[in-house]
This record gives sequence, C-alpha cells and structure tokens, in this order.
Amino acid sequence: MTQDLVTALALVLIIEGILPFLSPRTLRKALFSIVQNNDRRLRYGGMVSMAAGLLLLYWVR
Repeated sequence: MTQDLVTALALVLIIEGILPFLSPRTLRKALFSIVQNNDRRLRYGGMVSMAAGLLLLYWVR
C-alpha cells in the first residue's frame, strides 16, 4: 500500500510539473485567472475535480 501511495504522489508531481515546464506563460495566465475568481467558484471547481478523481479511481480499481 505504501508503494501505491508513493507512486500516486510521484504521478501527481509529474503531471503538475508538465504545464510549468512546457508553457510557463500559460500557467501564469491560468493562475491569474484563478486568483480573480471568488471563493464559491473555486470551491465548486475543487468539488468537481475531487468527484472526477473519485470516479476515475473507482473506474480504474
């Protein structure tokens, strides 16, 4: 189980590093856009992201 957790963490770090590596300007624009959103919108986006992750995890496992 520990190996699976470390593998998942490694994959998250790899995936999150792709955009800053390939296009830092696009990342800056995206972050600026995120900062301009209100808390409710950010919370909704986080909820949708978690739900999508849970569904994907259920589908894979």
